[in-house]
Amino acid sequence: MNKISRRQFMTTASAVTLGVVASNNVSAFEKLSSSVNKLAILGGTPVRQNKSWPKWPYVDEKVVASITKTARSGIWCRIDSPNGTVPTFEKEYASLMGAKYCVATGSGTQSLHTCVEALGIGPGDEVITTPYTDMGTISGIISARALPVLADIDRESFQLDPTIVERLITPYTRAIIPVHIMGQPCDLDSILTIAKKHKLYVIEDACQAHLAQYRGKRLGTIGDLGCFSHQSSKTIPCGEGGSILGDDGGLMDQCYTVMNHGTNKKGRSVTIGPKYRMNEFEGAVLLAQLPNAMEQWKRRNENAAYLTSKLKACPGVVPQKLYNGTESGSFYLYTMGYRKEYFNNVDRAVFLKALAAEGISLSSYIPNGLHREPWVDHILGLKVYQEMYSPARLKQYKEELACPVCDKICSEEMLMLWASGPLLGTKKDMDDIVNAIMKVYENRDQLAKVKL
Repeated sequence: MNKISRRQFMTTASAVTLGVVASNNVSAFEKLSSSVNKLAILGGTPVRQNKSWPKWPYVDEKVVASITKTARSGIWCRIDSPNGTVPTFEKEYASLMGAKYCVATGSGTQSLHTCVEALGIGPGDEVITTPYTDMGTISGIISARALPVLADIDRESFQLDPTIVERLITPYTRAIIPVHIMGQPCDLDSILTIAKKHKLYVIEDACQAHLAQYRGKRLGTIGDLGCFSHQSSKTIPCGEGGSILGDDGGLMDQCYTVMNHGTNKKGRSVTIGPKYRMNEFEGAVLLAQLPNAMEQWKRRNENAAYLTSKLKACPGVVPQKLYNGTESGSFYLYTMGYRKEYFNNVDRAVFLKALAAEGISLSSYIPNGLHREPWVDHILGLKVYQEMYSPARLKQYKEELACPVCDKICSEEMLMLWASGPLLGTKKDMDDIVNAIMKVYENRDQLAKVKL
């Protein structure tokens, strides 16, 4: 393997106050004492000490004032006023995202279920999606008693693999739900081509992907419908909350009706629907978040690009692949693939422990793909599934749940920095991340001494 010297990686060492010798591209690391070159977990000096990341969710006086104003108004439910915070947010968010219409809900999961119901998908129908996602994606399908068919993912992008999607299409497939995991665009060109060929709906799960752009459009505005989460960790949060975007007025009216317990805008109860209304306090928080959203999105993209450029110096850590057509992400998460062959075949858990000792805590993110969770056997034992799907189909379904790439990513390779707050940090904060990774890489021979 190629050894990458720190002389090839010029950045600032945050653990001590040292400058980079820019004239000959020598890193500040070259000047450090032997205690710093020793891994912190083995007694060396950590790269990052006594520093905090930007707090998230973001709160300022505008947020507090917006909540207070709503409380005093007495308008606490969206049906109390056509000019309340929720209807206003719907208009402003649609405009910001470049969509004609928006329907707000109580969560991203509720948005997904609303879309499935609004498209008339139910028992006997199949929807293809990814196993590498939040359970909310699956819940949106099984709440309508449709069958979630799980396709494996691409190792480098962590996104739904379109070649596998097409192999799993049956006469009962009605839709594809691609998930823009981590907030970056999936391979939408391929997904849309497959959907058009087989006459399938595309519901974008953009729950992590606020403001991300693909071929000149915001994610969530490209498929038939797009869904977002506004849960407190997301980049446009309100605690809980969700939204749906779309350009088809009739379809979006149907989403509104499903969301509003089956009651349409004329007050007639016309269909089956849960009560998924967003409340006015959530709307108040979202409206106060929007003025800062674009600047924060820009900062995250700048810092993500900086990290990616610097991490090229480390072959053992591979940033998430971005597809052609990607113009920006939300960078809700900044993720990388761990290649243990470049770390003397040390398991990821050892690397993560050593990195945490340097002051940079990364996570393995999703512990198991959803194809390995108990919900599968649960739904296959339900009477409705046994009546609506043949025994042969359910047997085939169980056999096709193998997703080996997803398994490898979950158990061995994923490295995740939760980025909503941290990617709003300074370049020096970003240098700390890269310096810590590079320190562990360049001292990888010491990893054999780390005990779990």
